[in-house]
Amino acid sequence: MIGTGAISHKHAQAYANIGYRITVCTDVFPEAGKKFAEQYGCEFVSTYEEVCAHPEVDYVDVCTFPNFRLQPILVAAQHGKAVQVQKPISTNMETAREMVETARAAGIVLGVVSQHRFDDSTIFVKQAIADGRLGRILQADAYVKWWRSEAYYSRPIKGSWEVEGGGAMINQAVHQVDVLNYLVGGVAEVFGYWQIAARHKIESEDVITAMMKYSSGATGVIQASTAIWPGYSERIEIHGTKGTCIFTGDKLTTWDVDGDSGAPAPVEKEVMSGSSDPMAISLTPFERQFQDFGNAILNNSEPLVSGEEGLKALAIVMGIYESCRTGLPVKL
Repeated sequence: MIGTGAISHKHAQAYANIGYRITVCTDVFPEAGKKFAEQYGCEFVSTYEEVCAHPEVDYVDVCTFPNFRLQPILVAAQHGKAVQVQKPISTNMETAREMVETARAAGIVLGVVSQHRFDDSTIFVKQAIADGRLGRILQADAYVKWWRSEAYYSRPIKGSWEVEGGGAMINQAVHQVDVLNYLVGGVAEVFGYWQIAARHKIESEDVITAMMKYSSGATGVIQASTAIWPGYSERIEIHGTKGTCIFTGDKLTTWDVDGDSGAPAPVEKEVMSGSSDPMAISLTPFERQFQDFGNAILNNSEPLVSGEEGLKALAIVMGIYESCRTGLPVKL
């Protein structure tokens, strides 16, 4: 583990549940890293280079801010270690491409954590769309109207362009960007409006709205914010010629399909969401993604969320940001 902040504890809990062993960790704040090592029974080392070269490491899990992604990959590649990074893959396309190319040249597996692809809702709807149960997709939208406190943004690096790559779209809504791209297909064109520091004292956007045209001809909207108090569960809506499905939080909450047949939809009402608490999220999809990543390493195959898939999600976000800056639609 490189980085032992809040999300690393979710990872550690998921690893314990599936029988993976954390062997070594590091953190730029040694006391935090040592506390993590003691809590999860692993060795603490002082540098990420030591993690990447450690003889008991099969893969490196990077849980740092997104401006620190390429550095461990360059070292891990030298030692033949697979690497999994937290979302987003990077803060910019140039670095993300170099990450993918470095991993490919070294023959190591590269993955990006996007655990919502492994929600029961996403798994079901992916197959249902492939089976034509929703018909031709007309519209696919995401709404991430969350709240983050002043304390959340108290450190200057939070919401900064250099360290985090932006605000609500790249840090919060990138999960929904990835799920929409995964379910509906590639995005051909985007157009966006943003509000910089609408509610919080940050460099980037805490309110943003984007329109998308998918390669299939379907259209969609993404709204993302960390300024909507008290925060509401994120929602994905997909509308086809045969009906509609809606995800709320991590669950499928609506399945209205005319004359539907096939396996019953796993519709639920109890949802988990990071709408106001970033850590109020389920472990199950993390467990499934980590098992998928481990299998990819064992089989020398691509994980479901490969570096290339992370690159696709980032390209959509970067296109939206470019449109917000220029006031023009952006073709991807």
